[in-house]
Amino acid sequence: MDLGQKLRQARQAAGLSQRQLCGDEITRNMLSQIENGSARPSMDTLRYLAGQLGKPISYFLEEQAVTSPNQAVMAQAKKTFGDQDFGRVLVSLSGYQEPDPVFDWERHLLEALSCIALAERAITENRLPYAAQLLEQAAAAGANTPYYDSALERRRLLLLASAANRPVSLPSDDQALLLRAKTALEQDHPSRAAQYLDAAEDQTTPEWMLLRGQVWMMQSQYGAALPCLKAAEKRYPKETLPLLENCCQALEDYKGAYFYARKRREIEW
Repeated sequence: MDLGQKLRQARQAAGLSQRQLCGDEITRNMLSQIENGSARPSMDTLRYLAGQLGKPISYFLEEQAVTSPNQAVMAQAKKTFGDQDFGRVLVSLSGYQEPDPVFDWERHLLEALSCIALAERAITENRLPYAAQLLEQAAAAGANTPYYDSALERRRLLLLASAANRPVSLPSDDQALLLRAKTALEQDHPSRAAQYLDAAEDQTTPEWMLLRGQVWMMQSQYGAALPCLKAAEKRYPKETLPLLENCCQALEDYKGAYFYARKRREIEW
């Protein structure tokens, strides 16, 4: 049984709808893609879903009824990881045979997590060159698994700044903020969506403009919505043109409303 099937089965057993399970964290569309196997969740998303369903993350990561030459290696690595013996995790993983479609992603995640934990310890012991080496190894491992998310990379970079005694550029949280804003809009909470959007670093992208325009529309702030929607029109014509038409009508700009209604009919045809 794959991860998506396990999620669907656990959700149904808990008596939750997709909307109830998603909450404010992810969209129903994303959950559907995960359950159908067309998308893989980030580690943060999987941690959230597992918590909502009362399951450990390992329940969803373990592959069942599939043979692998690395079964014993991974069992030992996961046991030592649970014991927080991170050095032994790396020793165990040294016997791993690649490629292995069953465990490759989890193997690299365990390596990255173990390296980061060991680096934290090395920094407290003032073994800074060793810590920096471990953090570089963590980055290499993380590049090979979709479970290595922005939160882990942020943690690694902050440690690297301490180990190397130099500033680093942290990854942006904008994508997560935009996703939460979209979810808030779907749940009819424009004020909450506005808070997420206002926290974004880059407020010039077409997606940000589209969402901000939708927030203004839901709050009947049509004058503020108009320039945002215009800025997003080229990238999102199907989404913006009906909104632009409605916006112009609300502003009694009937010439503009006619203009956008005609453009909308053109793309529909």
